[in-house]
Amino acid sequence: MSGPPPGSPEPAEETSTIPEDRRTDIAPTNGPAMGSEPPPGGTGVGSPPAVATEPSGPNGAEPPKKKKPLRFLRELPVLILIAFVLALLIKTFLVQAFYIPSESMDPTLKVGDRVLVEKVLTHPHRGWIIVFSNPNPVAQPHRNWWSGFWHWLSEGFGVTTPENEDFIKRVIGLPGDTVECRHGGVFINGQRLAEPYLKESIKVHGLDTRSCGPFHVPQGDLFVMGDNRQNSNDSRYGLGYIPIKDVIGRAFVIIWPPSRIRWLG
Repeated sequence: MSGPPPGSPEPAEETSTIPEDRRTDIAPTNGPAMGSEPPPGGTGVGSPPAVATEPSGPNGAEPPKKKKPLRFLRELPVLILIAFVLALLIKTFLVQAFYIPSESMDPTLKVGDRVLVEKVLTHPHRGWIIVFSNPNPVAQPHRNWWSGFWHWLSEGFGVTTPENEDFIKRVIGLPGDTVECRHGGVFINGQRLAEPYLKESIKVHGLDTRSCGPFHVPQGDLFVMGDNRQNSNDSRYGLGYIPIKDVIGRAFVIIWPPSRIRWLG
């Protein structure tokens, strides 16, 4: 290996231009050198802090959460209690189902039918089918507040039956009306009442030609009759006038049996 050519100057040593007495020691930094890539994981200077995450499942999906069957079992009694309370409130104030025990409304309502009765509408109209309390109830024993509440609760849930049965009939006369039966028809204030709902009953049971009345319906009362006119204990015979305050509600639909489900006019 040959040296530098003759006459070429020797390479000069690198010297600092900073005076020796003004030099300071510069400590190396922990960060990466300028222009270098930050280390994996983002732990370099100025990088955001690392965040701990849950381990992910296959394909990056979140791991399934553990089921808590014991929590549902603890809540089940509360849910059952709420359901019972709601059912009792609905039955008491909104809608109640009734069973038809007699033929007084046949064939409109047959024995064994179950109807829904709404309790919101409180002003009966002529032609409505209504359910009402016994206008001649038997005396009930005296009960204290606790016994009375328990009796009401047990009746509401169907555990016990009421001492006085309820009736279901059709509204014929309103307060102030004069009702009279003659020549096989019903007359309200001297005008014959159109009763298209009796067509099937007349086919099955025949036309009732008996006379009755005249009846003058008092204020606050109703005059009711069954659609099976020849076999109905109603306002004509024994039942008398029905106080409006005793009306439970209006039957508006047959819900059982399924073959007879239909709306009632």
